[in-house]
Amino acid sequence: MNKSELIVALAEKTGLGKKEAEGVINAFTGIIEKELKSDSKVAISGFGTFEVSKRKEREGINPKTKEAIKIKASKAPKFKPAKSFKELINS
Repeated sequence: MNKSELIVALAEKTGLGKKEAEGVINAFTGIIEKELKSDSKVAISGFGTFEVSKRKEREGINPKTKEAIKIKASKAPKFKPAKSFKELINS
């Protein structure tokens, strides 16, 4: 399912128009992005937690030249599903 299909499904499920459903999805993702950018986490009970994972600087290998390179420290978004959500998917 892509974003436009999600918008249609949300509109059908809630009775909202497509524009309103798109606004809800954009607001939802925007809030999560804002919170993660400020190193906060977003926990949705029964669904999961969005948080930032910090990666340390490390050494890697350039696959073309086989030379050792330094990979800079970085942050990456991470999602950890709730136990009940995992159980639902695995049942």
